[in-house]
Amino acid sequence: MEQFGRHAPARRTIVHLSDTHLLAGGRLLNGAIDTDANLVQTLERVERLAGGVDALVFTGDLADLGEPEAYTRLRALVDPVAERLGAPVVWVAGNHDERSELRRDLLGLPATQEAVTGAWDVGGLRLIALDSSVPGWHHGDLDDGQLEWLAEQLATPAPLGTVLALHHPPLPSHIPLFDILELRRQDELARVLRGSDVRAILAGHLHYSTSGTFAGIPVSVASASCYTMDIALPAQSVNGMDAGQAFHLVHVYDDTITHSVVPVASADPGDYFTPAWYAEMAALTPQERLERFSRKPV
Repeated sequence: MEQFGRHAPARRTIVHLSDTHLLAGGRLLNGAIDTDANLVQTLERVERLAGGVDALVFTGDLADLGEPEAYTRLRALVDPVAERLGAPVVWVAGNHDERSELRRDLLGLPATQEAVTGAWDVGGLRLIALDSSVPGWHHGDLDDGQLEWLAEQLATPAPLGTVLALHHPPLPSHIPLFDILELRRQDELARVLRGSDVRAILAGHLHYSTSGTFAGIPVSVASASCYTMDIALPAQSVNGMDAGQAFHLVHVYDDTITHSVVPVASADPGDYFTPAWYAEMAALTPQERLERFSRKPV
């Protein structure tokens, strides 16, 4: 596409999804929310994206109860989409996941309690997945082994930098109950990250989109494909709702990374901006484009 401003097209594009909460047998979550159907709709929206996708990142709570059948169903839904997009999938463990079942039934690895971590080279962009789940608990934590492994990974910078993914965000929540389940040992994580090439942190857990900074690094929390939270309500009245599902598009540029919320529900767009309009703009000089598109009518 023609470059009309100061930024060239993004170097890499990541689809950031979170909190699928699948249940075995297609059961409804809390007897009301069809997490399977909601994920199918989300993936259909992902496949309609224009332009290439370089990776799919799922930031945890993949199966609501950690059931083997839920993981096999998740893989059956996501793998064909990833194959058609030509994009690797980065799976991150969340507090609702069970490590042994996730490793065996989703990743095809031995069914152990070992942390689910990994590093991927996506054309010079390094993606690192940490496992903030704590077996038997819902709060988040990172043990010494993971922090040491992370430091070793980050010892050598990647050409396009690093994007870190984990489930529990190192951010405050607007919903008090989530603070009980926050990520612990954040100071230790910050010490590893400061001075590294980590350019962004992707997380989930909260079921609503939010952003902030941690150790000077932008943090982006994706909403959920299963259910979301309306934080416009009084904090102590917020509960899950079967609406507003979304995912994020992460665009990696040379000097910045953007995180854009994409609603799963969509509507027919207008027809003013078309390929013909872009072709017409591309044929003009930069000054002529300003005159045509920027100048207000007198």
